[in-house]
Amino acid sequence: MAQRLDTSDYLSLFMNNTPMMDVRAPVEYAKGSFPNAVNCPLLDDAQRHAIGICYKKNGEKAAIQLGLDLATPEIRTQRYAQWTSFCEQNPTGYLYCFRGGLRSRTTQQWLKEQGVQYPLVTGGYKAMRRFLLDQLEISINKLNVVNIAGPTGSGKTRLLKHIKHHVDFEGLAHHRGSAFGRNPYDFQPTSID
Repeated sequence: MAQRLDTSDYLSLFMNNTPMMDVRAPVEYAKGSFPNAVNCPLLDDAQRHAIGICYKKNGEKAAIQLGLDLATPEIRTQRYAQWTSFCEQNPTGYLYCFRGGLRSRTTQQWLKEQGVQYPLVTGGYKAMRRFLLDQLEISINKLNVVNIAGPTGSGKTRLLKHIKHHVDFEGLAHHRGSAFGRNPYDFQPTSID
């Protein structure tokens, strides 16, 4: 695999549907992720929780040491297998954590020790999300946006279907409206997603 540099070209990542390895804990991934991201965590939820408590009580150095202690040879073997599989299947991808800090750099270093050079997204999830929110604001200011509002059952969605360029936010959120009640088979994505 040819060596590629870390990136902060968020526009290119999203416009090219670049595969991304999200090394945040599963609980973080479940709260919000990107369409082309796959969760391959460095820490599981329990490890993340224990390290967070250690960090608050004893500081960064102790938390890092706990993380290294929790990374048993068996856990490292599992992580390497998952990460290298992702890297092999997605040679043009990138990895990231929440802020592009310790977890992504640790993952990158451990992969490097296994002979795999894989770049990361500088700034991580937080920077990419900020980029998307900023781009949304820019786009809204450039476009002639019309907001259609009204009471439940007034036909807003039917009206949208007659407009050539529209965004159905309720449809994207898999939301049927309060008049119809909750459907246990509907999956409603998080606000972040």
